Amino acid sequence: MKIEANSIEDYLNNVPEERKSSFRKLYKTVSQNLPQGFQEELSYGMIGWNISLETYPAGYHCTPNTPLPFINLASQKNFIALYHMGIYANKDLLKWFTEEYPKYSARKLDMGKSCIRFKKTDDIPFELIAELSRKISPQDWISTYEKLYKK
Repeated sequence: MKIEANSIEDYLNNVPEERKSSFRKLYKTVSQNLPQGFQEELSYGMIGWNISLETYPAGYHCTPNTPLPFINLASQKNFIALYHMGIYANKDLLKWFTEEYPKYSARKLDMGKSCIRFKKTDDIPFELIAELSRKISPQDWISTYEKLYKK
């Protein structure tokens, strides 16, 4: 389910009613806890936080001339998805997150390579997501990205 939106507020307003409150809270959790320097915008049909071309002119190698993505948040058909490129790129961060998750949620972690899926909105570990959001600065992300992906 793709949400058609022209702004972040438009996206937030068009999230299905049954998950709107939790989605907004997750959006605020990420927004308020990311280190300064990430740019917030609609990207890839989702709410995204990335590194602007002004900060990192090389941009994203997969789609040249676009900002370097870091986190995206989407309301999908059956779940809320939080895409975190840092978890995908950093094995230590992934290990930390998967070990911490059971301390914050009784539900089994539902996760792909960079996608954390929340099917039950009443059990989103907001405190853990806040801590995860604080873990990587824009400069840390650029360094990791260049080391692993930039050829």
